[in-house]
Amino acid sequence: MNAPAAHFPPVARRLAPEQYFDGILRSDRRVLSRFITLLESSLVDDRRLAQHVLTSLLPHTGRSIRVGITGVPGAGKSTLIESLGRMLTGKGHRVAVLTIDPTSRISGGSILGDKTRMIDLSRDPNAFIRPSPSGQTLGGVARNTREVMLTCEAANFDIVLIETVGVGQSETMVADMVDFFLVVLIAGAGDELQGIKRGLMEMADLVAINKADGDNKVHAERACALYQNAMRLICPVDSPWTPPVLTCSAIEKTGIDKLWSQVLKHRARLEPTGWFQQQRRAQMVRWMWDLVNERIDGLLHRTPEIRVISTRVESEVRSGSMTAADGAETVLCAIGLGELVPQRTALNGFCEGPRMENSSRADETARNSS
Repeated sequence: MNAPAAHFPPVARRLAPEQYFDGILRSDRRVLSRFITLLESSLVDDRRLAQHVLTSLLPHTGRSIRVGITGVPGAGKSTLIESLGRMLTGKGHRVAVLTIDPTSRISGGSILGDKTRMIDLSRDPNAFIRPSPSGQTLGGVARNTREVMLTCEAANFDIVLIETVGVGQSETMVADMVDFFLVVLIAGAGDELQGIKRGLMEMADLVAINKADGDNKVHAERACALYQNAMRLICPVDSPWTPPVLTCSAIEKTGIDKLWSQVLKHRARLEPTGWFQQQRRAQMVRWMWDLVNERIDGLLHRTPEIRVISTRVESEVRSGSMTAADGAETVLCAIGLGELVPQRTALNGFCEGPRMENSSRADETARNSS
């Protein structure tokens, strides 16, 4: 199958669409890496080319097991992923690991460098690790993570592991793009993290108490029992899946096989019901609306004319001469989405037409009523 022909401006660092397409289907790592870089580009021509190629790749996606892995900072997520990835490649799987790092304010790149903490896995010919800076995306999820995931599936990786930053909001976003959500915790993290743990556990399909080794093993087993009791209270009675709680040690590589057996058990139980297919379709729709909201946000902040209006509105709202609702309506009107622009908030005659039209209709309604 050949990718549809397309014409794009000749840029030295770009490949032709069919070269990306064929290279990805051949699992060519260099082409795969170059295409992901293209996906992450903010240039309009790059984005247009990337979306064209990605559309042609869609029939070759969707055949992997998607697992999100998160947890509180210091829980040992990267070490656990390396141990899990090595075990899976040893069983003949091809594993793609997408790590999402906080963005450096100075360089714009990743500041944790998770790939450097998965040295053995990065050398494995059946594994592919791609760290991506989170950029300005809310919660620390890279804006192109879903697209990179689909690309890796087209490149014949049958298991995709996505590691979050572990800052709170990112967990919700990653849980909305995977089939299975693994939460990694440690014993003795302290009561100050209970709020985060509660939110994580409500989304979890499996809770793993890591670092169950040495003197910490007893504490990990005690924490495991406590979390098991908590999961019984959190999980709905009629749920087809009750998230198990297990202990493991990423350093000693113990309990890793049990974690993966739960992923397969979860899949075997829910796949016959059609849950995965429905879930993925719903995720694609939510992804579409996420992109719509992102484009609108970009329009508000990057269009000079709208930025001028937004700045004036902000000033009036800050001074108390305009309500927040009036300000929001004026900004929405500036991009053509306003429903009813208050007469007192029109800026330099902007949206004067719609405001006068609404006023005329109101006057006509009043006359008819009288």
